[in-house]
Amino acid sequence: MEQFSEVPQELSKEDIAEIVTAFGDAAKRAKSYDFDAVQLHGAHGYLINQFLSPHINKRTDEYGGSIENRCRFLMEVYRKVREAVGKDYPVMIKLTGTDFLDGGLSNKEAVFAAKQLSDEGVDAIEVSGGTPASGDQSPARTKINRQEKEAYHLEIAKNIKKAVNCPVMVVGGFRSYEVADKTINDEGMDYISMARPFIREPDLVNRWKRGDTAPAKCISCNGCFMPGIKEGGIYCVVEKKLKEKKQEKS
Repeated sequence: MEQFSEVPQELSKEDIAEIVTAFGDAAKRAKSYDFDAVQLHGAHGYLINQFLSPHINKRTDEYGGSIENRCRFLMEVYRKVREAVGKDYPVMIKLTGTDFLDGGLSNKEAVFAAKQLSDEGVDAIEVSGGTPASGDQSPARTKINRQEKEAYHLEIAKNIKKAVNCPVMVVGGFRSYEVADKTINDEGMDYISMARPFIREPDLVNRWKRGDTAPAKCISCNGCFMPGIKEGGIYCVVEKKLKEKKQEKS
């Protein structure tokens, strides 16, 4: 695709410092606008994940090489954000538990990064995995139509949970109440996280609370991505088609 045709350039030290400051400024604005918390995006091939991953990070300075060095940008961002919002304001992170790529960030390295964050007071870690280059193990997998396919980041999240003192949540294909309940009560996770099911069913949690524990209606088609890219806002394309058909019949 044309938008990915440019070869990335290595950031200068000045660029890095400017971006770290921008993270802090953004968090400060979020707090001033009365948001309840901020979450850093350290997953899915975004910038923090790029620094963490040896598949992408080929630097030979203090930001590349060892996992300690590859964590440097992450920790500088976290510290700047914490400085901007104060110790009592919730700061969380979505963190890749592994890239699912040859030569990418391993789960062992992700555990190291998570422990550093936990030791410095991060309020919660949401564990995800994969990048857009990870094929069938990309972050938003399709055809999650059986309970056996759900919770596909649970094992890497459990390894992180063992190493940290902060709450850990896990995302990745949760569609059924039973799997969500088991993940919390039997597998030791503090929270589960969902995204696509709420695009189709914003009231899903309340439906489950009312006793209707049928699985989420989301069919994991990823059709909701394209409206976000082309129209500037996401919605469930399946649900939209169903509503249009009902309107045609009425």
